[in-house]
Amino acid sequence: MKKLFIGAVVAAACFAAQAQSAEIALPPFYQKVGQMKPTGPLGKVIAKEKIATQIPGAEAWRIAYISSDINERPTISTGLVIAPKGKAPKGGRPIVAWSHGTTGTAQNCGPSQVQDPAQELNQYFLIGGTSWTDFGVPSANEFIKQGYVLVATDYQGLGGGGKHQYVISPTQARDLINSIRAVGSMGLSGSNKKAAIYGWSQGGASVVAAASMPSYINKKQTAFDGIEIIGAVAMAPLDLSVVIPANSANDDATANKILQDLQTQFSNNPFNFAHMSMNFWAMPAAFPDLKLTDLYTPQGAQALDAIFSKKCMHAGADTINFNMGDTYKSTINPQPQNARGWVKAMLASSIPADKPVAPVIVYWGDKDTTVPPIMSQGYQKAKCAIGGNVQSVPLPGKNHFTNPPTAQPMFTQWIKDRFDGKPAIDGCKS
Repeated sequence: MKKLFIGAVVAAACFAAQAQSAEIALPPFYQKVGQMKPTGPLGKVIAKEKIATQIPGAEAWRIAYISSDINERPTISTGLVIAPKGKAPKGGRPIVAWSHGTTGTAQNCGPSQVQDPAQELNQYFLIGGTSWTDFGVPSANEFIKQGYVLVATDYQGLGGGGKHQYVISPTQARDLINSIRAVGSMGLSGSNKKAAIYGWSQGGASVVAAASMPSYINKKQTAFDGIEIIGAVAMAPLDLSVVIPANSANDDATANKILQDLQTQFSNNPFNFAHMSMNFWAMPAAFPDLKLTDLYTPQGAQALDAIFSKKCMHAGADTINFNMGDTYKSTINPQPQNARGWVKAMLASSIPADKPVAPVIVYWGDKDTTVPPIMSQGYQKAKCAIGGNVQSVPLPGKNHFTNPPTAQPMFTQWIKDRFDGKPAIDGCKS
């Protein structure tokens, strides 16, 4: 009887989704961008819209620019630019590029789309949050006061068309790198090509991925060649390669166990289940040999597709909780199909193996249950082993969502020190 009830609930959710199949409504800027073709050099700004900001001495724009995904297919990403008013001074302005945490996978989930996006980081879960999502740029006021120009990518698929490749970190890393090229091509940084990158959660993963992509950073014939990343700040970066052995895709039994363990670990509540299933929903966009029905029942896959193609993170998690209650795990196939393909894709989606091009500092809360601390610690160990400089900073008593406000005063000074030419502490030796 319980199984029949579960099936009825999921089937009802699917039917309701089909009955309400209206397209997502987007602001006019994103509607126009969604009709454009991704042609031109990496970082080329193909659309921009001046917007208001309350940050003293600043002006802001929404932008759309050319990027590419993990397979080097051209894409369009949207984002936000905030700069000090007036012409760049002699020597130009340093660039600071923000990479946001999970907001969702639907076209309306880009942080630049919210009303008044050009402000300090505004978090949904924290007291003082004013929106249904996380948006804004941490330390925006201080960075503008320091004379930096800021750019905050939305990532592909979150307003610029195409399916968002959620937590495929090399794709988001490309969006982050190309956002630097975009803001430079606008002339807002003048002759200065130095940049610092910082991000949280999904964005933390894109930061550490970007730091290990020297060939992509040094590409020529872009809209703004010669960028130099001088420091990287990652808060709670997701890195599945830390918990997936490199040889996991070599045989079916090992790959099956890895998938089942991940499903168990990240299905302890509907919120974490939403994160994991959203990642699996997004992966076939980059790896066409994967199917959502490899991992979920046909009814479950249909419900998840209806949710994640239309709703952003918190609304999606609430929808799962409301419609499935404590039966959401029944959507998972007891025996996954194509396990080796999925594990191989997850490893490819993780942090590249190269040594970081600049010092990296990682902040992690020891009470984080969304991105386990082992991922931050494992990242440091792996990069130190190949000669990187990675400093790991624990935040005692902090969870995933209190990480950014706790780390903010520390990383703001750390970034300033990098632009001032001060050497970073060697986190691998200390």
